[in-house]
Amino acid sequence: MITVKRLNRFLMLSTAPFVGIILCLLLLQQPLVINFTEPVEQFVPSNDIRSATEGIKSDLDTAKVLAESTSSSIQRTTELYNSTSKTMQSIANMTAAQAKKPEAVYNRRIQSKLGVPSEVVDSDRIRIELFKVNPGTYHGFAMKIKLKDPSAMQMALDDKLGSSQTTLQAVLRGGAVAGINAGGYAESGGKRYPLSTTVQDGKYVTGFHPSIKDLAFVGMNKEGKLIGGKYFSKYALDQQEPVFGATFVPMLMKNGKKTVIPSKWKNTPRRAPRTVIGNYKDDQLLILVIDGYNEKGSSGATLEELQHKLYTLGVQDAYNLDGGGSSSLVLNGKVVNEPSDGNLRKVPTHFLFYE
Repeated sequence: MITVKRLNRFLMLSTAPFVGIILCLLLLQQPLVINFTEPVEQFVPSNDIRSATEGIKSDLDTAKVLAESTSSSIQRTTELYNSTSKTMQSIANMTAAQAKKPEAVYNRRIQSKLGVPSEVVDSDRIRIELFKVNPGTYHGFAMKIKLKDPSAMQMALDDKLGSSQTTLQAVLRGGAVAGINAGGYAESGGKRYPLSTTVQDGKYVTGFHPSIKDLAFVGMNKEGKLIGGKYFSKYALDQQEPVFGATFVPMLMKNGKKTVIPSKWKNTPRRAPRTVIGNYKDDQLLILVIDGYNEKGSSGATLEELQHKLYTLGVQDAYNLDGGGSSSLVLNGKVVNEPSDGNLRKVPTHFLFYE
């Protein structure tokens, strides 16, 4: 019993320091505290806020003034632009009207010499006026044409060389409003081929042939202006930029002056049905188609008579086209002239006009 008591005391004395240390640690330990720090707002002192606000207000006032000034400036500029545009348009209209006056005066001069048209075709693309020609020694028709659109005049030529058709057939097939026979032709094996240099769609149909035996080319360029004359080199004709054209003989007028008519063509035949094309200073075209009973030289007009007629009418350049039984004039689906063969002759080329 004594031994056990002693043992207990010994154990208590042995462990007492450790127990005390543990108690001390437990009593002295600080509780764990977690601090959640919120962002701290930086406050601008009240004087600085007032100053910044006033600065912003001042800037806004300035911007408003500038905006009002700019708006006012834009409005004044717009008003000035509109006013200037109206003035310029008025000047343009006046200039256009003034520009048309000489043209109108010139046209009236032409009209006074031709008389009153018996038939008129007028569209956005073309204006055609038909007149009767009857000076006593011969009779026929004159057709004055204003091309408002260059494409309103074209040339009919079948893709198959050697084929031919009447002017009426060409007009109807092409949907044209008018047409005349064009260049001459060479006949071989029952077929008719276009004579010498012929241009279609800007291309040479059978190549370029230098002008020989008084032959003259006549056609139109891309601007819708009549071109023609004698060409001894392809380069010379290329410079004219022909879109289409055909060849016959002779040339009758150049730059408002009569050209020399070769004696051969004055008398072979002397009188005959004729087809002639020419132009005025303002690029209007004049076509003469003269009737005759046959090709024996006893009826129709001489080239000198037509040359004089063209001169008095003020034509600048003029070219004789194929005549005799080839002469034909079609307008509004009907044959206007009286073909000397009794019927329209089939030829390779025709000049057509479109509404």
